[in-house]
Parts: sequence; structure tokens; C-alpha cells
Amino acid sequence: MEPLYLNIGQSVELDVQSVTLDDIAKMSCSDKKIISRLKTVKIINIKDKSYGRYVISVLAIIEKIHEVYPALEIVNIGESQFLLTYRAPKKTNVAAQVLKIAAVCIAAFFGAAFTIMTFNNDVGVAEVFKQVYEQFTGKESNGFTPLEISYSIGIAVGIIGFFNHIFGRKLTVDPTPLEIEMKKYENDVNSMLIDTCTREESMIDVD
Repeated sequence: MEPLYLNIGQSVELDVQSVTLDDIAKMSCSDKKIISRLKTVKIINIKDKSYGRYVISVLAIIEKIHEVYPALEIVNIGESQFLLTYRAPKKTNVAAQVLKIAAVCIAAFFGAAFTIMTFNNDVGVAEVFKQVYEQFTGKESNGFTPLEISYSIGIAVGIIGFFNHIFGRKLTVDPTPLEIEMKKYENDVNSMLIDTCTREESMIDVD
């Protein structure tokens, strides 16, 4: 019998109560009949509205597979434990989404503006520009010179380049710093939850 390659990620998010192997895992085997059969194997049946996170050991998944194919060789190329998140089905609320986006945009805009103004005041950017302008031109600065204009444009270009977005579109395929930090945070949270459940031996058993 050909080996089965099993790959389950660190975190799986679903909105169905009856979880099958196809919902949580990617499988590869030269015998396609084995894949078709295993896709329908029931892993766990979550109680109604028991929304939350559950830590499951891949060993329990392998045991479920061996109930169907006892002699099947399984090669796990994914995680040894994974986090299953059972969430309520999403309901589209356009008005709420628009309000959330607007609130985030307003907070980010005024927060960034305040930070930039505070930094400029702390380092005395206006005074530096004034002195540089007077030294090179011999004229008194009115606070609205090519130095201030180019500095303002430079800040805008720098922000766009740093966040890699403009008008909702990415400039490059590279992830943004915010996306990287959010991914790191998500991985740290998942690892912490899995480690905590492992220490407390509170992992959920599959059906």
C-alpha cells in the first residue's frame, strides 16, 4: 500500500460542527481511492454553539485514519498538534464594516499626524529648515519653502512605500510590515495556546 502524506497547518478555522478530515488536512497519495475515502472520515462533532478554540493532536487523527486503513503508512509533514477554531457563520453587515473601516482610518490618520508633528517639534525640524533656507538663500523663511514642501511629499512617499499600499492596491507582492507583525502575533498566540493545553493535558479527543 502506498504511503499517505498528511499535512495539517498550525491553525484551522471552520464554521461547521461536523468536521471531516478533508476540512482540516491536505493529503497526498498515489492511490486516489484512499484520498477519496479518507476525505469523508469524520474527525470531531462539535456541540451546537460551542464556539471557541480546540487543540487536537495529529496522533489522534492518525488513529482515525488507521481505523479505516490499519496497514496504511502515514507520513506527517505538518504540525504535531494544531488549533481548531470553531466560529459562528459570518453574517455580512455592510454598514458595520464601513463604520469599522472609517473608524480605523480616522484613528490611523490622526494618530500618525500627531506622531509626526510631535517628532518634528522634538527635533526642531522647522527651525532647522529655517536656518538652512536662510543660509543658502540669504532670505528669511516664511515656513512655506521648497524644503517644507519636499519634506511633506517625502513623508507621504515614505509611508506609501513602507506600507506597500496605495488606494487599496499593493505596490509589490511583498507582505507589508503590518502583515508580517500580525502573522508573527498570530503564530505566537497559536503556539502559546497549544503549549498551554499540552501542559495542562486538556487537548480535545476526537470522536
